[in-house]
Amino acid sequence: MIVIKEAERDVAAEAASVERTVREILESVRTRGDDAIKDCTERFDGFRPDSPRVGRSAVKEAYDRIPRGAVETLEYAADRIRRFAVRQRECIRELRWEESPGIVLGHRLIPVDSCGCYVPAGRYPLPSTALMSAIPARVAGVRRVAACSPASAEWGGIHPVVLVAMDIAGVDEVYCMGGAQAIGGLVFGTETVKAVDFIVGPGNSYVTEAKRQVAGRVGIDMLAGPSEVVIIADDSASPEWVAADVLARCEHGPGSWAVVVTTSRELAERLPAEIRDQARGLPTGEGALKTWTDNGRILLADSMDEAIGLAEDAAPEHLQVMTSDSGAVAARLTNYGSIFIGPWAPVAFGDYVSGPNHILPTMRGARYSSGVYAGTFLRTRSYQEITCEGARALSGPCEAFANMEGLFGHGRSAALRGRGRRI
Repeated sequence: MIVIKEAERDVAAEAASVERTVREILESVRTRGDDAIKDCTERFDGFRPDSPRVGRSAVKEAYDRIPRGAVETLEYAADRIRRFAVRQRECIRELRWEESPGIVLGHRLIPVDSCGCYVPAGRYPLPSTALMSAIPARVAGVRRVAACSPASAEWGGIHPVVLVAMDIAGVDEVYCMGGAQAIGGLVFGTETVKAVDFIVGPGNSYVTEAKRQVAGRVGIDMLAGPSEVVIIADDSASPEWVAADVLARCEHGPGSWAVVVTTSRELAERLPAEIRDQARGLPTGEGALKTWTDNGRILLADSMDEAIGLAEDAAPEHLQVMTSDSGAVAARLTNYGSIFIGPWAPVAFGDYVSGPNHILPTMRGARYSSGVYAGTFLRTRSYQEITCEGARALSGPCEAFANMEGLFGHGRSAALRGRGRRI
């Protein structure tokens, strides 16, 4: 492997702990409730809401504040996301079988009772995340779905396109709050905010740290970092398309990164200039190019085998395969949040409208975890129904095992069933 371009930013040297700040914010929300959330909203977002809770009238007004075409686009995306989530849910089934006479085993699938969907709003509103988090929860059968997003001083609250997306997704409660204080509100509850059992959705470093600190008190989907992509490309890939996909990922923000792993020296050497040229024509190009300069890499692999190995080790959030036989290469890959196969499948489709979820593991989490889907909101609960006949079959082995561990009370509990008469 030859490194054609290396990342220039030293993230480790720049990193500053936000743990203490987040802990103070969470404690403030826990003890002061709504007032703490409103103070933080004013401090960080430049807007002080009368209440964290957004009323139904404000949600209805949001439809009139955005173009009809935007509503139709949200509805189109929501329909595709919902249909894919429904198909996924149909694959997850309850289980019941008779293992041996008198012993029936199985599991039930029970949705979490309530969830909170965090919808970021940094540089841009992110209605897509409202759809991606709330729709699978609804499909899974979650009884109460809440959602929150930071305030926009320009719009006097949550951006209207996000409010409309939340409504289309079927959210029950909307809260105008962001950052660590939003996580605190969802966990502890306040005079206005109802606490939830589970929190999903990406966010900045403060949101991620807050989720880390409250994990266990509530469930969380994952600890998500900035957006990532690895693109595997050979000499069949278009430099123009690869560059466009790199910039699309890098415009997510300064922490995002893109890595191009290629077996083509010509592609590797053409890409830097192509990326610079395209960035000049993008409204977001300056920031995206800075992110690429800081965090982007181009790796020239000796073979496709090496390229696959590099991608597997990176375990990225998004993985694109743009080769002459993309299907065969994709079949050999396993470590990714979501894979995009062939030159006609940019990550942008997955961000918005293709259907699969875009809330995905980052920071190499794809080695052991999955993205958000209908199953994220389901609890698997096992059960055992055992008759007298079944108990007699199990009691001897169970008593022997218990005695082997020195837990004689366990053994007696089993033995009593083995000697007992039918009731």
